[in-house]
Amino acid sequence: MERHELMRLLAGDDAASTAALAALADGAEYDVWDAGTRLSDGHAGTFAIRHRCMQRKGAETLGWERAVELLRERPQPIRIGQIAASDGLWVYTFFLTADGGELVACAGVRRLHRIPDQ
Repeated sequence: MERHELMRLLAGDDAASTAALAALADGAEYDVWDAGTRLSDGHAGTFAIRHRCMQRKGAETLGWERAVELLRERPQPIRIGQIAASDGLWVYTFFLTADGGELVACAGVRRLHRIPDQ
């Protein structure tokens, strides 16, 4: 997926999408993976557990509850991707429809330990 296409999809009004879009505009690296035939509601449980683990560790999160809710609301095949902010402080996970034409949800987590530049 081209950067400009992903940026267009992230042009929403929620805080996580806005932050992810800003990271992309700042040159963040990103990947989009094919999630196969698994439906979004199947991923919702996994990401709900990840969110609880992040909270227990004291990680700052952005949009996780809403993302899990959106994944459960509309079961559909999805693609998952990730954006790593250029400064190494935030990672955003986004969920797209199977054809990549629509953003389903987006969430971010602030890394507890910044990964040093290599």
